[in-house]
Amino acid sequence: MIYASMSEWFGRVGNFGLTLLIVTVYGLLVGALIERIIAKVQGRVGIPYSQPFINIAKTFFKRTAVSHGIMFYLGPVFRIAGGIGTLAFIPVIYGSEMFSNFSMAGDLFLVIYFMFFGQLGMALGAGESGHPYSAIGIARGLSQMTAYEVPFALAVISIVIQYDTLSITEIVAAQQGGWQNWTVITNWVATLAAMLAFLGMTGYSPFDIFLAPQEIPIGPPTEFHSAYLSFLQINRALFGATKLVLFMNLFFGGATGWVELMIKTLLIYMVAIVVGVAFPRFRVDQGIRFFFKIPTLIGIMSIVYVQMVLA
Repeated sequence: MIYASMSEWFGRVGNFGLTLLIVTVYGLLVGALIERIIAKVQGRVGIPYSQPFINIAKTFFKRTAVSHGIMFYLGPVFRIAGGIGTLAFIPVIYGSEMFSNFSMAGDLFLVIYFMFFGQLGMALGAGESGHPYSAIGIARGLSQMTAYEVPFALAVISIVIQYDTLSITEIVAAQQGGWQNWTVITNWVATLAAMLAFLGMTGYSPFDIFLAPQEIPIGPPTEFHSAYLSFLQINRALFGATKLVLFMNLFFGGATGWVELMIKTLLIYMVAIVVGVAFPRFRVDQGIRFFFKIPTLIGIMSIVYVQMVLA
């Protein structure tokens, strides 16, 4: 009996390792595709699809003698731990034992907690960098995170009330049977609030406040280096793909195969890309005020919509 349970546990760990590898590689390829799309819009050629893998290999094998303190180097570790933890409790392919991860052991609130964990850990790491502008970067990042998490949390509360469960697998199961059962159709108000919050989560213009590509010489690619920078590059791909899978599960019916997953997640991602190439960057105060106004109001309306219409 004990041997059987241990064998099953090791099997799930192995399956999750495979899922982790696939999702990370997919995230890197999607990131390269998006960079090429943006480059084409701006009249440039863009990077090759192999460039993200080359960047990771190049930084991973570098070493440095610079030391900022243990918390500085734990920041990237916490960041990637948040990405791995988020993916661990999300079913990637609905109905697949191999790609369900540990979704039976964690619920939607645990997933949201892991989403916070990595970002807060990164803020602690940046705070020990000693850079005079690190506090500005932390304030920007945490302020925008707080702002976009409000409408996202309201949208999540709305669908939890709608489906009467915190299980992501059960939420996906309730959307099976055709596109007319997807949350985007049955609760379009919550989906709209969540997709507006998603614009802030991706960090593309006009909400690239904390990434600040125009100020990149003083950003994480300069302060973090060697293998720690490779952790950040890996997590950017992993966490980005994981968020796409989460939104697909919550609002767009999940996926029963990898082809369906790729099509749906790419279409979700393109929403942020289209907005990013069409609008210039907001100031910090503009971005934060935006999320606390229209998206938050729509999130509140989604709860009212569930209670008064769907109930």
